[in-house]
Amino acid sequence: MANDRTMDRSFERSSLGAFLRARRAALQPDDVGLRRGVRRRAPGLRREEVAELCTMSADYFARLERGDGPQPSEQMVAAIARGLRLTPDERDHLFLLAGYRTARRDLRARHVSPGLMRVMDGLAGTTAQVMGPLGETLLQTPSAVALLGEQTGYTGNARSATYRWFTDPVARERYLADDHATNSRTNVALLRAAVARDGSGSPAADLAGLLRSTSEEFAALWDRHEVGLRWSEDKRFVHPQVGRLDVYCQLLLEPDQGQSLLIFTATPGTESHEKLALLTVLGTDQFA
Repeated sequence: MANDRTMDRSFERSSLGAFLRARRAALQPDDVGLRRGVRRRAPGLRREEVAELCTMSADYFARLERGDGPQPSEQMVAAIARGLRLTPDERDHLFLLAGYRTARRDLRARHVSPGLMRVMDGLAGTTAQVMGPLGETLLQTPSAVALLGEQTGYTGNARSATYRWFTDPVARERYLADDHATNSRTNVALLRAAVARDGSGSPAADLAGLLRSTSEEFAALWDRHEVGLRWSEDKRFVHPQVGRLDVYCQLLLEPDQGQSLLIFTATPGTESHEKLALLTVLGTDQFA
C-alpha cells in the first residue's frame, strides 16, 4: 500500500509539472506585457519570467515543473494561477494537481480574471487597481499603491474596503473630509444592492449583518434604505506627501467574475496631473 501511495503521489507531481510546462509554453510575452525580443527561440515564456510573475524563485518553479519539488502551499498555488493567467477552470484543475480538492473560498475570490490581468499588464505605468465584488483590492499598480496605500495585504473582513471604511479611521485618511458623508452613504447603498442581488446567507448579507452590529454609523444609514447611489467619477484625495489630488476614475466591469478595474487619471496641465505623474514615477507611498 505504501508503494501505491508513493506511485500515486509521483503521478500527481508529474501531472502538475506537465500542466505547468504546457501553460508556460502557451503563454506568450505579449500576454503579460513583455517584449518578445529577437533572441527568443523557445515557445512561450522562460521559467525565469514565469517565476517573476508568480513572485517565486526560478529554481523553485523549475523543481515544480520537473516534478521533484515539495508540495506548494495553497497560497503558492494561487500565486501560480495568477502568474500564469489561468482561467477559473484551469485554476481549479491546478489546485487538484497540487493535492488540494478545491481552492479555499478566500483564494478563489482573490483570483483575478485573465482578461483583467491582460489589461493590467498594459497599465504598468498607470494608476489602476482591480477590485472584488465587496470592495476587496485584488491587484494594484505601483502608482495606485502610492496614491491609496497598499491594500492587497488585508485578511478576513478587513479585505473589504466597506468594512474598513466603517471600522478603521485610517481608511478615510486619504479621502477629502468633505466627501466622507457621501462616501458612507454610497458604501451602504451599494452593499444593500449586493444583498438584494445575492440574497440572505451571501457574503454581502454576512458583511451587512456584521457592520450593523459593530458600526452605529452604518446601522443608522442602513435603516434609511437608500438605493441607487453610485460612486462619483470625480475623486478627491489627500495624500500625506503631495497633498490634495483631484482625479477622474474610469470604471470597467468584468460581470462574470464580479470584478472591476479602476483607472485614475487627472486633467493634463493641472497641479493634480503633475502630482499623479510624480506618484507614477516614484511608485511607492513611502517618500524620503
